[in-house]
Amino acid sequence: MKQPLHLVWLSLLFVLVLSSCSSSKYNSDYNLSRASLKESAKAEAIALADTAKPSVETALEAEEGEGEQEKKRKKKANKRYFMGSKVAKGFIKSGGKGDRQVLETFTYLVQHEDPNPYAPEKYYYDTKRRKLYRTRGEVDPERHKVLHGPYKKKQGDEVVEEGYFYAGTKHLRWERYNRNGILIGKEHYEKGFLRDAVVTYYGDTKKIKEVIPYAYGEVQGMYYRFYENGQLEWSGQYQKGRKVGIWIKHYDFRNRRHSEYQYPETPYDPPAEPYLVKQYDRHGTLVYEKDKLDKRASSR
Repeated sequence: MKQPLHLVWLSLLFVLVLSSCSSSKYNSDYNLSRASLKESAKAEAIALADTAKPSVETALEAEEGEGEQEKKRKKKANKRYFMGSKVAKGFIKSGGKGDRQVLETFTYLVQHEDPNPYAPEKYYYDTKRRKLYRTRGEVDPERHKVLHGPYKKKQGDEVVEEGYFYAGTKHLRWERYNRNGILIGKEHYEKGFLRDAVVTYYGDTKKIKEVIPYAYGEVQGMYYRFYENGQLEWSGQYQKGRKVGIWIKHYDFRNRRHSEYQYPETPYDPPAEPYLVKQYDRHGTLVYEKDKLDKRASSR
C-alpha cells in the first residue's frame, strides 16, 4: 500500500535532521587541520622513540659530566704549573719544634730560567744547603733553583708571611703577620719592583735607568739606579720622601760594592749630610771603615 506523499516527505526530513545532529569526524577546515597536526605529532613521536639518539636532557647531562671531568683534570694539572711554567714543590723546616718551628713551603722552576737581569734581588732554593737564597749575583743553575709560584712561611701554627714569586722575583701581593695573626705589613710587586714604582729608561731603549718607589702618594721603599750596561749603581731606602739608613754604590761589574754611605736612621731625625762608612777596591777588598781602617792610599 502506497504511503501518502506528505508522509514520504516527513520521513526524508526526519532522516536529514538526524544526520545533521550526528557530528562528523572532520566537520570543518579548522578541525581538519588540527587533526592532521595531531596525527603528524604522533608519527614524529613514534619516529623519535625508534631512534637510538639520547634525549636533549640526557645529552646535556653527559656534556656537563664531561665538563666536570675536564675541570678536575685541569685543576689537577694546574698544581704543577704557575703562570704557564712547570714547577716542583719544596719545603724547609728550621728553628726547633712546636711553636718555635719555622716551616717554609714554596715552588720552583723545573727548567732553569734566568731572572730579569734588572731585578734588584733574585730568590733561589739552594738544594745543597736546603735554604732559600737571595742574591744579586750569579748562581749555579744546577744547585740553585729559581723560585716561582706561591710561598708561605709558618711559625708553629701561624702564618707569618706569604706571597708569590715570578722567575726568582717577588710578584703580586706579599703580606706579613705577627704571631697573633694580625697583618703588620703589605706590599704589591710587579716582577721584582714595587707595583707603584716609577721606572725610567735610557733613551728609547728597554735599559732601565732608575726605579723610584712610591706608596701612598710619596717616595717610599727601595730605590735603584742602574748603569747603562745593566749593572746596579745605587740602592737605598726612602721613607716618607727622605733617604734613610745605608745607601750603597756599586762598581759597574759583577755587582761589587764600591762604598756605603750613612743617612739618618729615620725620616724623623734632623737632616744631616751622609758620611762614608765603608769603601772597597775593585777586587772586593775592604780598604776603608770609619774609625777603624783606612788603606785607600795603598790601594790606588
